[in-house]
Amino acid sequence: MQKRLNRPIIRVRRHPSRPYEGIVAAGALRLRCAIGKGGTSIFKREGDGATPVGSMPLLSAFRRKGRLTALRTGLPQRWARPTDGWCDAPEHPAYNRPVHLPFPASAETLQRSDRLYDFAVVLDYNLSSRRRGKGSAIFLHIARPQFPPTQGCVALYPQDMVRLAPFLRRGARLVVTR
Repeated sequence: MQKRLNRPIIRVRRHPSRPYEGIVAAGALRLRCAIGKGGTSIFKREGDGATPVGSMPLLSAFRRKGRLTALRTGLPQRWARPTDGWCDAPEHPAYNRPVHLPFPASAETLQRSDRLYDFAVVLDYNLSSRRRGKGSAIFLHIARPQFPPTQGCVALYPQDMVRLAPFLRRGARLVVTR
């Protein structure tokens, strides 16, 4: 008899009356989240600010030392360093890949001065089968105060990320619907 693996599905749907917010559903949890300023899209493009629609495996996480210390997950994790970045330049060979800063092309820093990347989950969006210009650095991360839209990521309040942590493990998927 084969053992069935428990592969959590974390669903994200748009809020019915707030275009830049969504609802995360995992098990019995229902959590408010911020989504992209471009809403959700099945035609995601670099810089459009949309959160991509689709099913994205959770790959790993990165975090800041000394932040969200109560948050524990079943994902491989690493500490973000000041030299850690993520390439968002579609023309560069390292597009949508982690890079070392300083970097000769456009890249986002992973050790930010704000709290957004105190804890962030790397989603397999445009990573394992990468296409230039289809979007980069799509993460599940911490939301800004007052919940403004993201650049295409899904963002939760810190206390809600801690509540979601038991679902953040190998084999889990983030499913964004229209």
